[in-house]
Amino acid sequence: MKPFLFAVVWPVVFFSMQACTTSASRRPEQKKQPLPNIIYIYADDLGYGELGCYGQTKIKTPHLDQMAAEGMRFTQHYTSTPVCAPARAMLLTGLHGGHSTIRGNVELGGFPDSAERGQAPLHSKAVTIADLLKKKGYGTGIIGKWGLGMANTEGSPNLHGFDYSYGYLDQKQAHNYYPTHLWENGRWDSLHQPFIDVHRRLDPATATAADFDYFKGTTYAPDKMTEKAEQFIRNRKEQPFFLYLPYTIPHASLQVPDAWVDMYRGQFNEQPYYGQQGYAASRYPLSTYAGMISYLDAQVGKIMALLKELGLDENTLLFFSSDNGATFNGGVDAAFFNSAAGLRGLKMDLYEGGIRMPFLARWPGKIKAGEVSGLVSAQYDLMATLAELTGVEAPPNDGVSFLPTLLGKPERQPTRDFLYFEYPEKGGQRAIRMGNWKAVKTGLKKDPSAPWQLYDLSEDPYETRDLSLRHPEILRQLDGIVAKELR
Repeated sequence: MKPFLFAVVWPVVFFSMQACTTSASRRPEQKKQPLPNIIYIYADDLGYGELGCYGQTKIKTPHLDQMAAEGMRFTQHYTSTPVCAPARAMLLTGLHGGHSTIRGNVELGGFPDSAERGQAPLHSKAVTIADLLKKKGYGTGIIGKWGLGMANTEGSPNLHGFDYSYGYLDQKQAHNYYPTHLWENGRWDSLHQPFIDVHRRLDPATATAADFDYFKGTTYAPDKMTEKAEQFIRNRKEQPFFLYLPYTIPHASLQVPDAWVDMYRGQFNEQPYYGQQGYAASRYPLSTYAGMISYLDAQVGKIMALLKELGLDENTLLFFSSDNGATFNGGVDAAFFNSAAGLRGLKMDLYEGGIRMPFLARWPGKIKAGEVSGLVSAQYDLMATLAELTGVEAPPNDGVSFLPTLLGKPERQPTRDFLYFEYPEKGGQRAIRMGNWKAVKTGLKKDPSAPWQLYDLSEDPYETRDLSLRHPEILRQLDGIVAKELR
């Protein structure tokens, strides 16, 4: 700008700015909207049909049903992959199975305390949701099952954005609900009870009540998780917080305090489980499994009650989901409880029963009560969603924010072309959801060129009619997606 022009214009600009400033100073001060607290509760091996709000009739889940009634229930939400460790890695990093560095349960060490080694650690350069939210001043905690590396590895949760960590680091230890210890910020927290070999089998011909009682302890690990979660919330009520709360329920072993078993005893025609499919024996396996889910439901109720007590309810976004479908072993009877709501497959399958998850979201005043969404979405969308919510920039990821759907603005919801799933275990599997089309490949380890199975979920949600021979053009599209997405 020329000096002359600047000299003429400057006083006018200054006067205008001064006038605006004076005018603004007279306006009532606008209160800045606080960042919401975020709690993500993650069940373990809970099937799509195991909550009352998803059609369950034998197991009581009043608090989760209340959460659905007061918030939004999703009907086409997917885990990223159908087993524990990689599902957790993909949830936290926003990457699907073609990009994540952890794609299966890579187990290290053994079951005794002396052999505790955990799983393949999360890479040191991985960026998690907790890393992101810390940039916005969030206090962050993980309480429950980690499964992404021990404290002395690069996979320690305290190296991945979490200020506070408590629970199981090793998934194998989590097979026992009465462990000798849990881990708090990388330090052994003794629970003062003896080691239980939960994979000990009982002899059906000689087993006594005392033999079944061997699998009971005095300190129930999920009780400690809820206790620590309540402490975390109370301690951080003055600042925004992110709490990742991955409970171990209802993953086998079948163990829950007797009061929860007694809640169902006599309602089912059940026989003892002696440990023949692995995990702890149970005298009342059906009642124990139902009791575990009702116990989990009660913990969600405690968290919701605490939020109201502390006046945090209306500024807390609460999520609930599961890492994969119901299991097939350990004395669990998924058919009896219709755990997959009729969908094909269970845990470790890329069919709908293995990956379609219950998903609830509640935020009073922001999410309309009683909403049901058919949005096709996945857990690896969470990073993109929370990044948009909090205004923090996310690293490259595979997610699409579903925040517009949560806030009742479906017209602003970004669309997606497909969901991608890659799972190297159980023979090697791959799946793609593209609109209403769902394609699955199995047996990829033996035959890398195994054919696609193709299902129209709008007409065949149970994946019973393979239409692949009728639609070669769709199969070519699928092959193109794999060539682009698999790394």
